[in-house]
Amino acid sequence: MKTVLLPVTSGCSWNKCAFCSMYKDVKYSEVPFPDIEAELRSGFTYTEKIFLTGADPMSIGFSKMKRLLDTIHQHLPYCARVASYASIQNIKRYSVEELSILHDAGLRMLYIGFETGSDDILAKMRKGHRVAEAIEQAQKLNRARLPFNTVIMYGIGGEGESEKNAVATAEMINQFTTDRVITMNLAIFYGTELEGMVQRGEFILAEPKERLVEIKTLLENLKPRQPMIFDTTHPTNMIKIQGTLPQDKERLTWEVTRNLELA
Repeated sequence: MKTVLLPVTSGCSWNKCAFCSMYKDVKYSEVPFPDIEAELRSGFTYTEKIFLTGADPMSIGFSKMKRLLDTIHQHLPYCARVASYASIQNIKRYSVEELSILHDAGLRMLYIGFETGSDDILAKMRKGHRVAEAIEQAQKLNRARLPFNTVIMYGIGGEGESEKNAVATAEMINQFTTDRVITMNLAIFYGTELEGMVQRGEFILAEPKERLVEIKTLLENLKPRQPMIFDTTHPTNMIKIQGTLPQDKERLTWEVTRNLELA
């Protein structure tokens, strides 16, 4: 089942994260609605999945998002699932009722960059939200019955912080229900604030073995309320494992331990 990418925004409405270079030179803007509708008109009628692109299409607000979802189903009536990136900051703009309406209109999955469960690291990385806010917005999505995937980043605390960060991140995730935990491995990109921090000695990168310990510690401390996929298959990851918690915890932990022994 092919997923069609539909541009909704250009650039990032926040664009301040210390580790991100993707949108540094791109001014944030919304794709004009006539352009979006023209894209939909020329689409394959039997399209079943659409992914809204841009750093955070949810930044367009409830009214525009509802109009967009209605237009998608007007032109692509067989589309059963619309997914999108989202940020904690922009989810705050929506009420539970609005999120529920969007779900019923076809928005079936959000991908949210939580990154970490540490307020200190969130501040250092300029994420623009605190852990309590992340938990509050995640629980709001749960009440709206709008599914989401939780994206977190290991290595983001730097040298000596991995285990502490893993425990804090697990404690955060344990406060809500998420379909999937997707891990990413911290990378240093050219021109980012984080690159400057590394060059000045203000941020020391965690070694590969410490990062593996972070994955293992995260796994050991996750206590999902319902089945939840644990996924390290993103290209940035040091190891590629996937399974469902809690039933696959032992297998997943063993796979990380095996890699640790080889490190």
